Formats: sequence, C-alpha cells, structure tokens
Amino acid sequence: MPVEGLCRAKSGTRPYFTHNVRANRTHGLVGQYFGASLRVNKKTSGNGLMIRLIGYFFGIGTVLFLVVAAGVAWYIGDVSKDLPDYEVLNSYEPPVTTRVHAASGELMAEYAHQRRLFLPIQAIPDRVKAAFLSAEDKNFYSHPGVDPFGLARAVINNIQTGGRQGASTITQQVAKNFLLTNDQTYERKVKEAILSFRIEQAYSKDRILELYLNEIFFGQNAYGIAGAALTYYNKSVNELTIAETAYMAALPKAPSNYHPFRHPERAVERRNWVIDRMVENGYVSKVDGAEAKQQPLGVTPRKTGSYLFASEYFAEEVRRELIDRYGNDALYEGGLSVRTTLDPRLQALARKALQKGLMSYDERRGFRGPVERIDVSGDWGALLGKIDPLRDVPEWQLAVVLSASDDKVEVGLRPGQEASGSVGAERLTGSILAEDMKWAFRLNFPNEKSRNVKLASEVLTPGDVVYVEPFELEGAQRLRLRQPPKIQGALVAMDPHTGRVLAMVGGFSFAQSEFNRATQAQRQPGSAFKPFVYAAALDNGYTPASVVLDAPIEIVSGGEIWKPKNYGGGSAGPSTLRLGIERSRNLMTVRLAKDMGMNLVAEYAERFGVYDDMLPVLAMSLGSGETTVMRMASAYSVFANGGKQIKPSLIDRIQDRYGKTIFRHEERSCDACVATAWLSQAEPEVIDEREQVLDPMTAYQITSMMEGVVTRGTAASKVNLGRPTAGKTGTTNEEKDAWFMGYTADLVTGVFIGFDNPTPMGRGSTGGALAAPVFNEFMLAALKDSRPVDFRVPEGMKLIAINRKTGMQAFEGEGDVIMEAFKPGTGPSDVYSVIGLEDYATGDAITTISPQANQAVVNGSGGLY
Repeated sequence: MPVEGLCRAKSGTRPYFTHNVRANRTHGLVGQYFGASLRVNKKTSGNGLMIRLIGYFFGIGTVLFLVVAAGVAWYIGDVSKDLPDYEVLNSYEPPVTTRVHAASGELMAEYAHQRRLFLPIQAIPDRVKAAFLSAEDKNFYSHPGVDPFGLARAVINNIQTGGRQGASTITQQVAKNFLLTNDQTYERKVKEAILSFRIEQAYSKDRILELYLNEIFFGQNAYGIAGAALTYYNKSVNELTIAETAYMAALPKAPSNYHPFRHPERAVERRNWVIDRMVENGYVSKVDGAEAKQQPLGVTPRKTGSYLFASEYFAEEVRRELIDRYGNDALYEGGLSVRTTLDPRLQALARKALQKGLMSYDERRGFRGPVERIDVSGDWGALLGKIDPLRDVPEWQLAVVLSASDDKVEVGLRPGQEASGSVGAERLTGSILAEDMKWAFRLNFPNEKSRNVKLASEVLTPGDVVYVEPFELEGAQRLRLRQPPKIQGALVAMDPHTGRVLAMVGGFSFAQSEFNRATQAQRQPGSAFKPFVYAAALDNGYTPASVVLDAPIEIVSGGEIWKPKNYGGGSAGPSTLRLGIERSRNLMTVRLAKDMGMNLVAEYAERFGVYDDMLPVLAMSLGSGETTVMRMASAYSVFANGGKQIKPSLIDRIQDRYGKTIFRHEERSCDACVATAWLSQAEPEVIDEREQVLDPMTAYQITSMMEGVVTRGTAASKVNLGRPTAGKTGTTNEEKDAWFMGYTADLVTGVFIGFDNPTPMGRGSTGGALAAPVFNEFMLAALKDSRPVDFRVPEGMKLIAINRKTGMQAFEGEGDVIMEAFKPGTGPSDVYSVIGLEDYATGDAITTISPQANQAVVNGSGGLY
C-alpha cells in the first residue's frame, strides 16, 4: 500500500504522518521547554530527598532520645528508690574522742575508735578551708553539687595521661562518706550525683563543708581536721602554718601514700602541689607559698594513752568507771568531757614516794640478775633497741654491759626512738662505778642461794641488759644501777570532806603491771582495821580511858585452837584503850571485841564501807578480812571529817558532746551560792545531807588516840609532819602485808606494800617500817606550802587529865598523865575495873567460836602490828 494511503487509512480524512510531523514540531518546542524544566526539577528533587532524609533521621533520633531519656528517667527513678535519706545529716553525730582531764584542766587521756574532735565551721580558720578547697574542689561555692567543668577536666586529663583523676566534689564526697559505700561502680556514682544535688538544695555550703572537714579520714586513726591536727602536729587547727595546713589537705586523697615517715618524698610533693593550688587560687601569696614549700614536713606525732605524767593508773581506773556507767560506745564514740579529781602535783609526789619505798626494800634484798642478755660482739645497738623499756619510768634507761672490771662496768645505752618508730643509730656509752651499785653486791639470783660479792665484775658480765639512772654528783655525770622491784604497793590520797581522790598510784610502774593495787588488790589490813573496833566501843559506852586486859587468850574453832599474840610476844596487862591502839595490842583488841560482840563490830565495818558483808568472828577484829586501799582511805576519811559518810570519787564532772553535765560528784547543795550580786542577803550555806555514820565526838576521840600512834606508838619516829597527824600501822601474819593509814585535818592517805602473791617480806617488814616512811615522805611534800591545821574538836567535848596506865583521873603533880577527850556525861572511872579480868582470873580464858569461823582463823588473824 502506498504511503499516502497508509496515512489515510491511519488517520481517516487526515494523513496520520502529516499530523505526527506537526506534532513532533510542537513536541520539539515543548521538549525544549520541559527539558530545561526537567533539569531544574532534578536539582529540586535532590534537595527534597536530603530534607526528607534529615527529617527521617531527626525523627529516629528524637524517638531514640525519648527512649533513652525515658530509660534514663526510669533508671534514675529506680535508683532513687533505694537512696538513703539525706536528712539524716541533720542529726549528724560522728564518733568523737572522749577526753579526760585532771582537776587542773591538763589533758590526762583520750579514748576513741576514731580520733575525732568535732569543730563547727565557724571555728575552722579560713586558711584551713582554703587549703581543702584548693586541693579538693575549688569551685565548691559555685557548683550545684556536681562540677561539670571539673568533670570535663578530669576526663580530658585521664584520656591524655591514662590516669584515673577523680572529679568528685566535696558535696559528692559527703554523700559517699555519709550515705553510700566505697564501691567503684557506675551505679554508686549516679547515686552520689543525685544525692549531691539533693544535699545542695537542703543544706548551706558552710554546713556541707563542716560535715566534710569533720568526717574525712587522715590516717593514723585520725578523723576530722581537729583530730588530725592534734595527731600529726600536736596542735590545734588555729596553730597550723601554711605548710602544715597544706599537708593536712594533702592527706585525705590517700593517707597511706603520703605517710610522713614511710613516704616523705611523696608527702612533700603532694603538700607542695596543694600550696601551688592555694597560690593559684589567690589564697596565699607567691612569697608565702614559696617559703612554705621550703619547710620540712615537721610532723611530731602525738602520743596515745595517758598524756599527764604518772597518771596511768588513775586514767585507767577512770576508763573502767566510764565503761561501767555508760558502756563502751559512749566511751569510745560519745565525745565525753571528763573532769577528774586528780591533782597532778600530788600525783607526781605520790609516785615518787611509793617508788622510793619499793626500791628501798627491793635493793636491800639484793640484785636478782639482768633484765635480759644479748650478744655485744656485733651491732648491740640494734639488739638493745628491740627491748622495750619501762615507758612510764623516764628516769631510767636500758643499757647493755660492754665490759666489766673490779671497780666499774662499761655500758652502752639504748639508742633513742625516732619519731617513725625506728631505732636511731647513735650509740652512747657510760660507766657504772662500783660505789654506785653497792646494793647489788648482794646477789639474790632465782633458784640460787643468796650470797655477797666484792667486785663489780662478779655482779655484771658483758651482754647483761640492765637499767641505769643518770645522776649528777659534784658536777660529774654518773650512772646508778637500778632494777624494777618485785615488791609492789599502792598509795591513795583523798580529801576527807568530799571523797575526791587527789592522787592514786597502783604499783611501781603501769608499763610493768597494769594491775591496780589501790582498787583491785584485796588484801588483809591487819591492825589498820583496829580503829573501827575501837570506834564501835567508844560509840557504845566505852571511853578512851576504859581498861582492857592485855593477856594471853585462846579461841577454839572446829577443833582448831587459835592463840593470837602481840607482835614480839609478851603482854602488858591491864591497859587503856588508848594504849591498846597506840601500841597495837592484839590480845586487848580480841578481848574488847569479845566483850562488845562481833555483830556490833561487823555492823560498824560495813557502815564505814571497809567490807560489804563481814563475817562476825573474832579473828576479823584483827583485820583478817580482805579489802582495798581505796576502801580503807574512804573509811578513815570518816574519822577525819567528823563522822560523815563519803563516797570516794575519781570524777568531778562528766559532760556530753554538747557540753551538758550528765554527772556531778558534789552532792551537797547551796542555792544561795549562785547569787550574782551582794544585796545584803545572808551568807550562803552549804547543805550537807550525807549520812552521819559516826558520832562526831567518837570520831574526834579516835583521832586523838591515833595521834598517839604517831607521837608515841608504832609509827613514832617514822612519821613526823610537824603538824597534827593521826594514823595507824597495819601488818599481817608473817609480814605479808604492810599498811599505814593516816591523815591530817584535810588530807587522808593510805599506803600498802606487799608482794602480789602474798609472801612473807621478812622479819621487821612492818607497816611502821615500810609503809609509814612512804606516807611521811609524800605528806611532807604534799603539805609543804600549807599551814598546819588542828583537828576540829566538837562542841561539848571535855578534856580531862588521866593516868595513862590506869585510866583514872590524875592528881596534880602526878606523872605519866595525858589529856583525854570525854563526851558529855562521861569521864574517867572512879573505880579501877578491867575488862576481861574476871574470865582470866577464873581460868575462863578459852573461848569457843562457831565452826564457820574456822576458815578465817586458819587463814590467819592479821593484826600483828
């Protein structure tokens, strides 16, 4: 078919091809237009796609953010459920050190699980605050609890150095230390941050800093800045220098890493870093900072335990009493402030007097051998340094014998202790001349028969470790040989009007033995008990002039016969009560007790506090029961104060951590004593409601009789104070216990001497020979600066001259006369009568007592002298 026909066939009346040609022309023009448009739309479609992609990812990111935020919110909410209550910080009561002071205010001892003293923020110097802010958190006063800038710095530093620099703020540390654990986990850090925000909202910055500075650990068992200042420098925070303050601020990061003696270089480096930060932050000038960095650490550790010389036994007794009253937690965490009754001067004098008495007895018995033996061929200083000396006897030094000749001994002295506890290398030597060790020429080695020698080389040999005491003679320094005594003793000095214990020594050395023989040793008082027997008699119809027979007597008990004897044997026949107590007559005392009845004697002994439950048997009248020096001193105080019962006390006052008084020993009241001005009111009167356990007149009569013990009796020539003094010696069977109890108008002192395991001390070791000289030395020194005071004579007492032997009224010009005190309505007898004479005359001198007394009788009667 022709093309034209084909075109018609296709298009009907119009050729198809022609139409398409036109159309193509038209399409060409349109195509040019749309081609340009298509190129523009392609660019627009690319941008839209990008926008759609961005929108898509933004949507996904938003969803993810919301999911993460929801997850974080859920996690924080979940973590927050278990968060501790930060409001407990309102009632913050950290464990605080209990401090014990002498009556003078001097510190005696401190007790704590954590050595801490709480300081309010107002009492902490600005320099101290600046040091800790520079070391720990310089933005503390501007951040909300967490420091984002500090955190960023720490992260960058850790990435750069590979270290683990912390970024915890002071608030975070408070949250961790008070409310959380030290676990190194992310959960703990999250909790820490949450709590920090909450703490910042609830508390002021100063309060948060106060909590921090009082809680942090500094090493050496020191907590809080006040405790640390005392522990490391023995100073208060106000006395710390810039260098010292910086070192304190350096420690909390890692106390063991900056130990002043184990790691001194690290400690100085860290301290200087803190000083640089203080300079950088404007708290310290560059000049002062540079000067501080040149200073040594200068750490001077404070010793623990007892701080006041010679107060160890006293402090330990106070510690036990505090535990009995309030428990361990109150003592070691309660921050109690305890004011004791201790007089430091009297305490030192008591220690000196007792030690002198114990050493005197011990040296008379001879030298028992060296403390130890070491090899002196090599480094003897190191070996000697390992032996602990008696820390509370600073007058003595340990020494080792290097060589010995006939007339002297060469010794090497123990090297001094450095602050770090290491033994110093310096070696000092000296000589002990034979004349300075003569007491040791009597050898009394264990398991050997004692013998006497004449040469120093026979006493000591090289390698012997001994104690020496330096002393000066005619300008020359010399050494005296010493040895810790085996004999022990105790001394208690007390105010008889208040019961305040002014001095107490429980043995030769607390370092040698912590057993307190003043309060813990139960010993027989012997004849020191007799005044209570005589007091019972005088309170019940007898007088000092009553006459009792001093003659042999036998007591039968359970088949055993007890025959008490006077010391030295013999008897004096009929004698007055005064003579019986002055010469400590056992036979008289037993007859007097028998005449009164032992139930009465037991009642008085318990009333005075000598015993709690005394067995009413005749043997007890001679002091065969067991009691303590403290009880005896308290009982004798009743005689001295006119018959008033007292409670011995080591403590005047106790305050809690807030200063509130929770205990006061003084029980007497004086309402008018608190007046602030004189308004013509009556003179204040102290109301004393203590129990009157003895007639004041009886108390004076006993006192007068015991004055005779000192002037004419068993303590004559042993006690001479140059003022009115009363007292009584006491010695038990075989001289196992030696006592002297005595007093002036305002001071009572009791002394006991004996072996811890009751052992005979040797013939002549009586209360008068051993204990009375200790009493005399102490009292002379204690009363040196006080004026003599007469014993108070109760109103109504009559003084009548009597014959000392017969007890009857003396005639003018008669010899052997004494002025005796009588109560109203009593006086010397007009008829000479003797208590116990009838039984003796009829041969009825044998008395049978109940079997229950047998054990007391067999164990020993006591009361020899």
